[in-house]
Amino acid sequence: MERSIFATLISSLLGISTLGGLAFIWGPFEPHQPPPPAGRSEGEWRLLDPVTYENISIFPVVSSNSQDTSPFLTLEEGLSSGEVLVREQGSEMLVRGRDGRPITVPPYNNGASVNQLVLINRSRRPLLLLAGELVSGGKQDRVIGKDRIIPAGAPPLPLSVFCVEHGRWTGTSQFAAANTIVHPSVRERAAVDQKQQEVWDAVRSGTTAKAPSAAPRPRMSMGDIQGAIDTNGRTEAYEKIYQSRAVGVSIDDFVEEVRVRFARATSGLKDERVVGVVVAYGGEVAWSDIFASSDLFHQYWNKLLRSYVVEALARPGYRQVASRDDASEFLRNPNGRIQEETEPGVYRWRQINAGRLSLIELDALDPKILTLHRLLIHRTS
Repeated sequence: MERSIFATLISSLLGISTLGGLAFIWGPFEPHQPPPPAGRSEGEWRLLDPVTYENISIFPVVSSNSQDTSPFLTLEEGLSSGEVLVREQGSEMLVRGRDGRPITVPPYNNGASVNQLVLINRSRRPLLLLAGELVSGGKQDRVIGKDRIIPAGAPPLPLSVFCVEHGRWTGTSQFAAANTIVHPSVRERAAVDQKQQEVWDAVRSGTTAKAPSAAPRPRMSMGDIQGAIDTNGRTEAYEKIYQSRAVGVSIDDFVEEVRVRFARATSGLKDERVVGVVVAYGGEVAWSDIFASSDLFHQYWNKLLRSYVVEALARPGYRQVASRDDASEFLRNPNGRIQEETEPGVYRWRQINAGRLSLIELDALDPKILTLHRLLIHRTS
């Protein structure tokens, strides 16, 4: 996916980034600046009719212009293959170099920390991290706090994270792939609010979306979630809480029904491929994940789908269906305040807040400028 006109304007304002560090820009749009272009659903993207089940509607986003994202490694791939290591801060690491010989990596900083881990990318590919991805193990399960790219062969790097397992602080220093992305209410708190207490609150409540008192009862209530926590010995382990047998609802059956319907709805595509989705709960369009390629989308799809379903089960059971016009309007780029972070030659991260909308885009800068992931949220707060 080519860089938008908006991204070009911002990069021209940046000029030369601070050498060896991260550059930040804050500020509103100036009156003389042209507004950002409309969402790319016309041209690069096209929305299909929604796949609907119970109170969730998922609009496939398709494109005939799928980029080559094979140079990038996902966290799940890296942890599973051993090419990526995640450890508690302050722990000594024994790794193997490219020649196979063991190398001891000295501790990074002193002592373990709830909100910081250490990551080593030993692969030959840059590593893509998405906010909300879960790593399990260590002293507590954690989620990645921000979309980011870790270059190949980088030295041990501090990694900002949020705990989603309140109540445990024991175990080894090692982490493993969890094949999980936390559901939107938790992911929003990590990616946008970036406050640990609010992340914990979202885990406990299921959803942070407010509903009228007369709203249809959700299939998964706060009482169900609290019961799962109590059964788990008050250790709020995300993966253990949000299992079908823990909360008494058929999460897996719900996921499978939506998966089958989605596959059927997108099976007849000719020269287009699915690169993302727009998600609505009842009549409210709430979320969108769009990737640079169909391959990258499908690497995350199963994890994303389960996360959307957990959110649906925790929200009221409204059976209204959002229209395709509503979803298309939702995709329009918001016009608001900009925060930007750049690691020269590696990535550019950009967040735009306008009212209750937050747009987060992650651009790779090498081997070419490419928007790898676009996250759009209708915030619940």
